[in-house]
Amino acid sequence: MHKALRLTALAGLFMAAIAQAATPIDVYRDPNCGCCKSWIKYLEANGFSVNDHVEPNMSALKQRLGVAPRLASCHTAVIGGQFVEGHVPVAQIRDLEKHPELAGIAVPGMPAGSPGMQTGQVHQAYQVIGLTRDGADRVLASYPADSSL
Repeated sequence: MHKALRLTALAGLFMAAIAQAATPIDVYRDPNCGCCKSWIKYLEANGFSVNDHVEPNMSALKQRLGVAPRLASCHTAVIGGQFVEGHVPVAQIRDLEKHPELAGIAVPGMPAGSPGMQTGQVHQAYQVIGLTRDGADRVLASYPADSSL
C-alpha cells in the first residue's frame, strides 16, 4: 500500500508539473466562430493554457491592440504583450518572444489548411507576417500549398 501511495503522489506531481509548464495565452473570439474553437483546441494540444474570451466587438479589440486591418483574421490572441492574429502555427507563436521589436504576428484571412482551418483536403499557401512596432511588415514564415491535391 505504501508503494501505491508513492506512485499516486508522483503521478500528482507529474500532472502538476505539466499544468505549470503550459504557456498561458489569451484568445479573443466572436461568439459565433467555429474555427476559433478549433484553433484553441490546437493550441491546447500543443502545450498552451488558453484563457478563452468571447468578445462582442472584435474590431475595437483589434484596433486597441494595433492589429493592422490588412492583417486581420477572425480571432486575436495576446501573449507576452504581443498580438497573435488569426491561424498562426505554434512554431511562430513560440518564437515570438525572440522578437521584442514586433507588435505581433498574423496569418491574414482564413487560409484553408492552416491550424484550425483543416476542414477539407485543400491547403492554401499562406505566410506568417510580423508587424514591427513602427508599422512595417515582414514575412517570418511561408507555408506552401499542398500540391498533391
